[in-house]
Amino acid sequence: MSPFFPPEYKPTMSQIQTERAIKYIKDTFERELSAGLKLSRVTSPLFVPRGSGINDDLNGIERPVRFAIGNLDNMEMEIVQSLAKWKRLALANMGFKVNSGLYTDMNAIRPDDDIDAIHSLYVDQWDWELVIGNHDRNVEFLKRIVKKIYSALKRTEFLVSEMFPHCTPTLPDHITFIYSEDAQKLYPELTPQQREHALAEKYGAIFLIGIGSPLADGISQGGRAPDYDDWSTASDEEHTGLNGDIIVWDSIRQDSIELSSMGIRVDIETLLRQLEIRNCPERAELYWHQRLLKGELPQTIGGGIGQSRLCMVLLHKAHIGEVQASVWPQEVLDAAKRQNIVLM
Repeated sequence: MSPFFPPEYKPTMSQIQTERAIKYIKDTFERELSAGLKLSRVTSPLFVPRGSGINDDLNGIERPVRFAIGNLDNMEMEIVQSLAKWKRLALANMGFKVNSGLYTDMNAIRPDDDIDAIHSLYVDQWDWELVIGNHDRNVEFLKRIVKKIYSALKRTEFLVSEMFPHCTPTLPDHITFIYSEDAQKLYPELTPQQREHALAEKYGAIFLIGIGSPLADGISQGGRAPDYDDWSTASDEEHTGLNGDIIVWDSIRQDSIELSSMGIRVDIETLLRQLEIRNCPERAELYWHQRLLKGELPQTIGGGIGQSRLCMVLLHKAHIGEVQASVWPQEVLDAAKRQNIVLM
């Protein structure tokens, strides 16, 4: 039995059909997302200057891909790991107003990422960011935006099933909101990943609120950089954080899969607090951080939505390599060949 693919899994689409379906999903979801959140499409960079603070540090340990530009005195650049900070700069520089925003195709390389059925060195996602008012910095506003995104997912799923009838809908009608603190109390004996599995299997689709702060057992539900999502703001006496993940149940792999990481972004107070918590206050001197501290960046909410992962779920694929071109270990390629699975 292959440890990489479900033993009875057989692709239901040819490679050319899969390519057509991927294009249809991406075109459809972009339209639904931009309409639901009033987002304008913009062009984004593949690389940014090293040391500017614009690149996403993720959990603070992942190495960005770096290179020098020979014709610019060997200026060092970094391939983006995400566009979490760049989008906020773009909103300020382009003069977006409250309740308007942008989305873009984000293509990144994360050389330290896992390589498995849902992880790849190549990351493709829709990055989006929306300007909000100070009064919107609360969990109820966060939930309203999540519901709009989930509605876009559901509409896309329905249209895909109409175009490709064997891609039957599996997402529930509604997404369930759960605080990470409550999940830890409900399943204290489970790891964070195991809790996501249990809750996604139970509800079909969840938004897990509060990613980054340590829970009662001292372990956080997941990693977040200190300078984009607001994960330390107390929204009430029990719960912390104004961010979260959209996680759904993957019926093919019989496992949970995260489709989106998102949240209300740091304001001046939250940025300084979270830099202290993570013991990196010196980061406040970087270009991006100085723009925020000087009040030059708008208040925003934003996130990323995995393109290949969404295609996996809607097309009932067992491996991200079926919908994305990347590199895979030879043992994975051999296992795929034995089961007549094409990896791009």
